[in-house]
Amino acid sequence: MTTRLGSVNEFCWMDLKTHDPPGTAAFFSKALGWSFAVDEEDWRRATKIAVDGRRIGGVSDLAHPVYPPDTPAHIAYYLAVDDVDGRTEAATANGARLVVAPFDAGDQGRMATLTDPVGAAFSLWQPYRFTGWAFPPGCAGAPRRMVLACDQPDRARHFYRETLGARLACADFVAERGPEGSTPRWELAVGVDDPDSVARAHPSGVVLSSEEAGRPVVRLSSPEGLTVRLHHLDP
Repeated sequence: MTTRLGSVNEFCWMDLKTHDPPGTAAFFSKALGWSFAVDEEDWRRATKIAVDGRRIGGVSDLAHPVYPPDTPAHIAYYLAVDDVDGRTEAATANGARLVVAPFDAGDQGRMATLTDPVGAAFSLWQPYRFTGWAFPPGCAGAPRRMVLACDQPDRARHFYRETLGARLACADFVAERGPEGSTPRWELAVGVDDPDSVARAHPSGVVLSSEEAGRPVVRLSSPEGLTVRLHHLDP
């Protein structure tokens, strides 16, 4: 079976944490074709993000009192694991900093949030009833890969391999220095037919970074700085 995003030891979900839910929804709906709708079956009436009818993430309003008032807008990514408590212990033993200790998210799953040794935040997710995103290959606007750009990619790769006991097959660890590399963070690579066309259509939100492996990187960033990478759909 081909490894893909959503499998155990791969990223499985994202949460857009924003101060402007309507503006964020409008931006990504227009740019990537994502649909945003309240989940009527969720008692919290949370807003979910879908591509072609398949859910790929959620939206959290940073105005909610659970968040400190100075929390910046960001995207939280969830990594599916077999045992949150065990993997959290392995992560901290390998240099991670624990941010939120493991806890049950109702009957949906169990999670914890950490910062890895190079400074990138991530969450671990052990599914109970909710397993995360699922979509067919080649679906435009859907997650394609995860990318961690930092100044110590080999150290980061080693950390995740030791934490998970397996490699992240759908993730890339790339060297990046300067303004972007100074604040390591996981970024989602989204598949689109023509990244350059998306860039031209949304000039105020696009950042062209330095080349990686001889190829230009196209990032699409919302007015709040919520950023995704644009990759061609073809393999």
